[in-house]
Amino acid sequence: MTAPLVEVAWLDARETVTRGELSRACGLTEAEVAELVDYGALHALPAAGAEPVFSAECLPALRRATRLRRDLDLDLFTVALLLQYLDRIEVLERQVRSLRAQVSFHAPAAQREGPQPWHEPHG
Repeated sequence: MTAPLVEVAWLDARETVTRGELSRACGLTEAEVAELVDYGALHALPAAGAEPVFSAECLPALRRATRLRRDLDLDLFTVALLLQYLDRIEVLERQVRSLRAQVSFHAPAAQREGPQPWHEPHG
């Protein structure tokens, strides 16, 4: 039994990918990528060239959404909704981490909640 080959690429938020690269990396056609752009799920970056480019940051969520599409037989509109929700979840998780860090930095040690333990008086 051999393990399947997996292509791994280190993604930098400053890197960009073309529509063709995005479609190949996620297993979509270029027309499907264009449809996701039309739905507002993907946003092309402002670029001087004629071909639209996208931030490489969108790849992990898009790959996850296309995997769900394949596994659950979803249409592209549903994939677009998934991408928007995955993005929103990521933003909210970052905010929660930030707020937790602020609270732990500024708050004194939390008092134990609940009833206090009973101590028998010593006579």
